[in-house]
Amino acid sequence: MKIELLYFTGCPTYQEVEALIEDVLRSLGTPAEVESREVKEAEEAARLRFLGSPTIRVDGEDIDPVARSNTDYGLKCRVYRNGNRFAGVPPRELLERAIKEARNGQDCCAPHR
Repeated sequence: MKIELLYFTGCPTYQEVEALIEDVLRSLGTPAEVESREVKEAEEAARLRFLGSPTIRVDGEDIDPVARSNTDYGLKCRVYRNGNRFAGVPPRELLERAIKEARNGQDCCAPHR
């Protein structure tokens, strides 16, 4: 499993999100390659389909199913819905669900021995 954290320098929440990713992986007992990647230019943001900082992808899929069809790429802060409010850090449950879905997808498709 590969988890990508895309951010831009100056993002006030990306380090908190890095810690969240590590904590969720540890609590779920799920091994993963975690790659943090700084996005520096608007052209790069468009090429990477960067929806704002922080963006988290699990095996190439945004953790927020609602955002997967968005195309408003750019160097900006990103917020996540958490109940009736918005925050710069996604709800833990959103990340957990994305990791579990990716893990289950791997299990279903792995060759049986």
